[in-house]
Amino acid sequence: MAADATTIARPYAVAAFERAVATDKLDLWSDMLALLAMIVRDPGLAGLIASPKLDRAQMGELFLEIGGGRLSDDGQNLVKLLVANQRLAVLPEIAAMFEERKAEHQSTIDVHVTSAFPLNPAQTQQLETALKQKLGRDVRISSERDPELIGGFRLRAGDMVIDGSVAAQLEKLANELGI
Repeated sequence: MAADATTIARPYAVAAFERAVATDKLDLWSDMLALLAMIVRDPGLAGLIASPKLDRAQMGELFLEIGGGRLSDDGQNLVKLLVANQRLAVLPEIAAMFEERKAEHQSTIDVHVTSAFPLNPAQTQQLETALKQKLGRDVRISSERDPELIGGFRLRAGDMVIDGSVAAQLEKLANELGI
């Protein structure tokens, strides 16, 4: 289903991105799509979206009401289109694809670092500088702590993954030794 959802979501994400660029409202579209994706992910609403309890008009009204004043006219039109085509369930994929295009357009990349110990601001800055130089893009770093790594870190930037954790090195050694 994931590949199907991606295929279905792509034209909507592309259209939303093109509209956001044309109207110079990338951040507004980011916020709207994040909100709509959050609504779809809500466990109570997810069941309602999949059930035939509400017709399309009622579903559209529900989403527009939940969105309140946070949806522009273009955002409301997207909701209506997704409801009419029964595509509300792919909103999280649309939002994710939109964010990828936005980051590429703005020459930024989100980097997630998982480390055994919390990164201090100096380490974060040093890592950001090195990655900016290597990737040629502005870097936004988010981090989390995972004590199971024992030491070191695991970095994910788009498709690139660098695993410099002690746990990964021990696992590699165990594989080489046949343990």
